[in-house]
Amino acid sequence: MPYLDRQTILVTGATGAIGVAITLALAAEGARVLIHCTRNRDAAEALAAETGGVALAADLSDPAAATRLWAEAEAHGPITGLVNNAGIRSEVAVTADLVLWQAVWAREFQVNFFAAADLCKAAILHFRAQGGGRILNIASRAGQRGYASDAMAYGASKAALINLTKSIAQSHGAEGITAVALAPGWVRTEMAEAFIAQHGAAAALNGIPIGRMAAPQEIGELAAFCFRPSQVSLNGAVLDVNGGSYLR
Repeated sequence: MPYLDRQTILVTGATGAIGVAITLALAAEGARVLIHCTRNRDAAEALAAETGGVALAADLSDPAAATRLWAEAEAHGPITGLVNNAGIRSEVAVTADLVLWQAVWAREFQVNFFAAADLCKAAILHFRAQGGGRILNIASRAGQRGYASDAMAYGASKAALINLTKSIAQSHGAEGITAVALAPGWVRTEMAEAFIAQHGAAAALNGIPIGRMAAPQEIGELAAFCFRPSQVSLNGAVLDVNGGSYLR
């Protein structure tokens, strides 16, 4: 059903497995999707052709890129929703050289959090002018329960994203600007496959009672549900998608 008819939603990191699933699910429910990619413009163009969306490119590791991306997105008409899905996961040991340590943390936060914060800022102002809108931040189980020593930057950046979501929900909900976060555990993506290649499947599946990772389509379906106009009371929610591996 066209639950999202007449909605225009910007999705960052839309050419990765989760981003593609979110884009397809949003489009299937009637939304026009602005499809962000970093370098894979061909994949973004193909996805745009498939869904009737628009492909946009920006390297969010550049501190100025998120603001430029939003301006380019605005050129395609009023935006009703934002999905901050773009993210990276890097590893650096606590024994690493300080310069390397700081560089990894700075890039992790730039892509995973600062770019998302800049897009949220732009979205809030845009939504305020048109009477409302919705933000969906793709966080992580790692941002809730802590994370492995070598990837603490990833967990910390996702924890910041969850807090940002709650702050927006509390501060701007009265303006019709609502925010929700999804906190997946392991999802079958390129990031997960890289982890499995390094650490083994057992390490990824350890502690997941259902014994498997989530499929990207599960995230896509839930993301589309969050944008339904009827789901305004989800404002401020952090929805866990982790197979029971983290309970609160």
